[in-house]
Amino acid sequence: MTRILVIVPFALDAEGIRNREAQSGYVPLPADWELTYRPVTCGPTSFMSPHDWGLMDMAIFEAGCTAQDEGFDAVCIDTMSDSGMVMLRSVLDIPVIGAGKASMLYALTLGGRFSVLAQWEPALPRYRKAIREYGFDRQCASVRSFDQPPDFANLLGGKEDQVFPRMRDVALRCIEEDGAEVICLGSTTMHQAGEYLAANLPVPVVNPGPLTYKLVEAFLALGLRHGRAAYPAPVEPRLDMLRAMMKAGAQAEAQAKG
Repeated sequence: MTRILVIVPFALDAEGIRNREAQSGYVPLPADWELTYRPVTCGPTSFMSPHDWGLMDMAIFEAGCTAQDEGFDAVCIDTMSDSGMVMLRSVLDIPVIGAGKASMLYALTLGGRFSVLAQWEPALPRYRKAIREYGFDRQCASVRSFDQPPDFANLLGGKEDQVFPRMRDVALRCIEEDGAEVICLGSTTMHQAGEYLAANLPVPVVNPGPLTYKLVEAFLALGLRHGRAAYPAPVEPRLDMLRAMMKAGAQAEAQAKG
């Protein structure tokens, strides 16, 4: 059996995890695969500032840093932010795939320029930061939002009739006004809209979460993984310290909630 760890970037309950698990239904996966969706122990409640980005890096790193010892064959990070990805690659020898960079690179195999469809305005700085750091400034046609505050637990469930047409209209502006030849969904929380947009837009649509599963399948089949030249191992791992920090953080959050 092939075991894949999917790290969910928030400390969600069982229902919230089930909404994330639904992504596996959008692509055919090998019959002997087992996907384990693991929420972080604790962390920020959003992705809107450098404060959030730093905490999310630590939260996702802690959730996956022992994946190899636990017998997992690969790790998928269930967020376009790629939080914790480079840190996990420094301590794991198994493939670690983040949805953000992978989606943008894959988009460039389908067209010359892509646009990112984001949920709301406060999230735009994070996308622009990633695009700049990954060197995609020339290939990114635009980043536009459809002005919908994110619901990291329920995702877009129950909002389809209201939100999906608005997503389509903003994506059409990316295509017609900005010159996008591919649309990247800006969050794995948008996965429910992937099929609708693919059927109602004249360009390819990249659904980031399901894409990571198929990329892991290709990596494992080809025997590929990240290299130590780019992701050197730590001289002195401090994983016990990190786990203690996250455990204390979760206890503090529980006490604050009463």
